[in-house]
Amino acid sequence: MSSRREPAPIRKMRRIALVICEGQTEERYINLLKKWYKSPIRIVSHIEGTKITQSLLANRTRELKISQWEKVETFLMYDMDVPAVNEKLIACNAQMLLSNPCFEIWILLHVKDQKSPLSTDALLKELRMSSSLWKNYSKTPFTDTQIAFLKKNIDKAVARAKSLKEYKNPSSGVYKLIEMLMES
Repeated sequence: MSSRREPAPIRKMRRIALVICEGQTEERYINLLKKWYKSPIRIVSHIEGTKITQSLLANRTRELKISQWEKVETFLMYDMDVPAVNEKLIACNAQMLLSNPCFEIWILLHVKDQKSPLSTDALLKELRMSSSLWKNYSKTPFTDTQIAFLKKNIDKAVARAKSLKEYKNPSSGVYKLIEMLMES
C-alpha cells in the first residue's frame, strides 16, 4: 500500500530588513514601522552613527544568525547633511534610505509637499511652522498624536517623496522601506 501524504507546501523565504541608521529619531521611527506593519519582515535596527563601513554591515548581518529560510535586505537610513558620511555610504553595498538634508524632511512630507531646498535648521523651522502638531517638535520620542498623524498620512508622504529627485535637496528614500513593508 502506498503512502497518500500530501506534498509539503513550498516554504517562502522570510525577509529580514536590517536597517542601519545614525540616530535615535530614525530608530524610533523604525520601531513605529515594526508596530504598524506586522508583516513577515523582521526589522533590526542598529544605531551606528558615522562609523559605517562595509565590514560593519557584514558583521551586523552575521549577528542575525539567519536560517536557510531567511533573506536579509540591508538598508542604510542616514541624513545627507554630513559630506564625510556620504562618502562612506557610497562604499557600502546596501539599499539607501537617505534623506537630504535630514530625516525630518520625511516627517515634513507627511504634512506638505516640499519642493525647494532647505538647510537642516530651515527644515526644522519649517516643520515646526507647518502644523500646531509639530510646533514643539524636538528629537525626543514622538507624541501619541504625532504617531497617529504619521500613520494616517504615510501614503501622502510616500507619494510626495517619490516625486522628488533622489539624493537632491529635498528628498527622502524612506519610502522604499515603506513600499517593501506594504507589499508584504
